[in-house]
Amino acid sequence: MSHEELFQQMADCVIAGDAETADILAKKSLELGIAPLVTIDNGFVKGIRVVGDRFGAGDLFLPELVMSAEAMKAALAILEPELAKTNEKREKAGDVLACTVQGDIHDIGKRIVCTMLSANGFSVVDLGVNVKIDRFVEEIKTRKPDIVAMSALLTTTAPNQGKVIKLLEKQGIRKDYIVMVGGAPTSASWAREITADGYGENATEAVRVAKELMQKKRDGTLRAGSAAGDLVDAARTAADAGAASGAVLD
Repeated sequence: MSHEELFQQMADCVIAGDAETADILAKKSLELGIAPLVTIDNGFVKGIRVVGDRFGAGDLFLPELVMSAEAMKAALAILEPELAKTNEKREKAGDVLACTVQGDIHDIGKRIVCTMLSANGFSVVDLGVNVKIDRFVEEIKTRKPDIVAMSALLTTTAPNQGKVIKLLEKQGIRKDYIVMVGGAPTSASWAREITADGYGENATEAVRVAKELMQKKRDGTLRAGSAAGDLVDAARTAADAGAASGAVLD
């Protein structure tokens, strides 16, 4: 079997949501001496991008997307530790610190978003669910990510996204970080209300928004926490790109 055929099998298993096969193929690539970075970019990443496109076109549904994200996660669990042992590095799009906010235990959508961000070159630390406001801010100060990403599913917990931002403001460090929010009760208008910098309605759009925000940061045109008009939201970004696809956040 040629490497190209193996890469196609990797993409296919992600599209099919087959985590067991993704694990096997990732290990096989290492046995064959294929560089982890080559395997990730030429095999598994191609599959997850197809999944995002098909979801956006209405050809895939959320349960299938969850399975594909798990397959991608299984492959990365094998390959990323090996990548870390080499001098070879993926081009990093940025550092992300993510969580589901205090009082909320919903996890699936956030995990999909984190997987998609990782597949697109972001280094992601996911602190999990029900993360207390004070703890999250302390983690932000310690880890110093480029992007702070918060998810919430409940209308009763979404205000905690705003409380995190207010605490960052109180400590005088709000402008040091890009803040993105998402989740069922959130919207572009909600993001503007709490002065977040970006909003993603779904995972693929969240990746697109994250990339745009990072580009603005590199260009020096980003004003973190500034007026509502500067908000980068999924709807506007998708319209600019002429497409929208991904996984619903929860």
